[in-house]
Amino acid sequence: MNDMTPIAKSSPKDWESDQEVRWCPGCGDYAILKAVQRTMPELGVKPENTVFVSGIGCSSRFPYYMETYGFHTIHGRACAVATGVKLANPDLDVWIITGDGDALSIGGNHTMHLLRRNLDCQLLLFNNEIYGLTKGQYSPTSRVGTRSPSTPFGSVDRPASPCAFALGSGARFIARGIDVHKNLPAVLKAAHAHKGAAFVEIFQNCIVYNDDVFAPFTEKANAAGSQLWVEHGKPLLFAGGTKGLALDRERLALKVVDVVDGDVSEVLVHDQTSRMIAHLLVEMPFGPFPMALGVLYDDPAPTFESAVVAQNRQASEGKTADLQKLLSQGQTWMVEKEPHPL
Repeated sequence: MNDMTPIAKSSPKDWESDQEVRWCPGCGDYAILKAVQRTMPELGVKPENTVFVSGIGCSSRFPYYMETYGFHTIHGRACAVATGVKLANPDLDVWIITGDGDALSIGGNHTMHLLRRNLDCQLLLFNNEIYGLTKGQYSPTSRVGTRSPSTPFGSVDRPASPCAFALGSGARFIARGIDVHKNLPAVLKAAHAHKGAAFVEIFQNCIVYNDDVFAPFTEKANAAGSQLWVEHGKPLLFAGGTKGLALDRERLALKVVDVVDGDVSEVLVHDQTSRMIAHLLVEMPFGPFPMALGVLYDDPAPTFESAVVAQNRQASEGKTADLQKLLSQGQTWMVEKEPHPL
């Protein structure tokens, strides 16, 4: 009897291409790249069955650095290309790499339609609240007052919330992570385990044009009191368990409560299948509240490509492929009358 040769598990090195990584020294993209390369072997997937698709921007150089198939597409169109890839071969593991400008400005409509259709893929949105590649213009997520080459007196735009946008677009998986945080691989694993469109916002520091914009909750000194890493079935606690989030039933909104002697009876328990809780966490203003991180929403639904495949299979049952017949059927006619002279 022949013995089955076990397939060797890949290592992070197997996912690294031979291309020189060309981001600014200190850019948060390096940390995200390493987190992805460390995570891929643990997913049990193969490089030859994996595709990374990106648009335009600093983050969109990502496919060059992954030893997989990849497409570096055009501005805002990564979701459209990824949809074509997945429909052409639903067995492929598709990852979309994009930024706050690429996905929410010129590509906002494509992002919305991918999420509402629920294509089975992972969409990683690197949010640095600025246009980095084109030298620091304000982006859809830039805060009011942001001074940049395009807003020298300060932006007056109200910023878009990527996760609120995703939730409103019908996304069934929404999560947040931080470029340099140790929990990012766990968020990536959860996104990959979700069957459908998994939307992950990653706070990414642009050291050149928007340095430390997220420092109030990413800096180590601030993290304990300003980060709330949610966990399904667990109370929404932060500040070392001394504070929590409770439901203000009169206002139907969240409120911060003190936890005394470990009594969490008033603290809301996170249910990642609840769209209402996800909405409350996404809309929670930072400052009075901590930044909600981790898997905020995970409620799977049938995927777009599975419906397309099933429809095509049903439509082709009992039929023989005949291109000539296809071209000849329907509304055809012969033009016999001479055209009018010019």
